[in-house]
Amino acid sequence: MKSSAVGTVKRAYASSARATGRVLERVGLLDDQPPPRDRRIRHWAFSLTRAHDSIGISKLDVPWWTYGAIDDVERWIAGRSTPVRAFEWGSGASTIWLSKRLGQGGGTVRSVEHHAGFGTMIQEQLADTPNARLDIVEPEESADPEIGSAKEGHGRLDFGKYVRHIDSVAADGGPFQLIVVDGRAREACLRAALSHLDDDGIIVFDNTLRRRYRKAIAAAPVTETVHRGLTPTLPYPDQTSVLRKR
Repeated sequence: MKSSAVGTVKRAYASSARATGRVLERVGLLDDQPPPRDRRIRHWAFSLTRAHDSIGISKLDVPWWTYGAIDDVERWIAGRSTPVRAFEWGSGASTIWLSKRLGQGGGTVRSVEHHAGFGTMIQEQLADTPNARLDIVEPEESADPEIGSAKEGHGRLDFGKYVRHIDSVAADGGPFQLIVVDGRAREACLRAALSHLDDDGIIVFDNTLRRRYRKAIAAAPVTETVHRGLTPTLPYPDQTSVLRKR
């Protein structure tokens, strides 16, 4: 199935799932509050009605990673004795989730988003969150991109400034203990992340079933913990990886 057809199917699924959720809430068959996350199947079933809705996902108090990765990262944060400085390529529910947990220990999260409309929406959600900041760095039109994206329709866009945004953020405060790779040009983002990651830090790399991401991880000097399985709002299993410097 071509990417455009896949996108159409995903949008249709998300729309129908959210509509079904509203109907079930109105007739009393679905609570308006999510079950606890440790009731995994029920939480996941509830989440299906928030498909492709970042604000809706954030209200479930989860990032858009596999449940196994969420548990792993939450344990890692809880085990830290010093504040965690995080950086994300790709904003959304994870930005809100991280800001809550890192803020409890004096940590911060900096996120960069390539899509201005989506980024502005998330910035509004973070308006009262002092330990989180989201920057919007849009790609530039180019006939010969320095750093491109394999996503359909992005072939003439250069994501160089977006990928390198971590350099300027790191210059203001040093390395990061947690880096999330979940936006565009992820292979280049992974390479850029390694020079700004503390030796005992972690990289959360999402959707790592994709062949190009498997190659990028295999070529990097990292060890990988794979978390495959259920993901909030997705009707199929996916995979999120937690990477550490080798």
